[in-house]
Amino acid sequence: MSTYDHIYDIVRKIPHGRVATYGQVADLAQLYGKARLVGYALYRVDMRSSDIPWHRVINAKGEISQSPLRYGTDCLQQALLEEEGIKFSAEGKVNLREYLWRPEVLPVGEF
Repeated sequence: MSTYDHIYDIVRKIPHGRVATYGQVADLAQLYGKARLVGYALYRVDMRSSDIPWHRVINAKGEISQSPLRYGTDCLQQALLEEEGIKFSAEGKVNLREYLWRPEVLPVGEF
């Protein structure tokens, strides 16, 4: 299994109505300190036809990471999260205390 496939398997586990951070996904994938790698992996996902809920991964500040490479996806990501009941503050932040996914420890190999 490739590193990206491993990341995608973890992202698929994020439940509806919850978010995870790039760093959190990296840690769960045992890719400590590699939050950007998670971002690169999610950049490759076909955002409209994929079974990978890429939109549930946000930055550690509770914000949608802006990217000039994915024009328009910032608004799409927020809309998809709002459809799942996730609320944004006036500053465009998600309350991580309320919406952060807190998985039980995933056993090694359960991906």
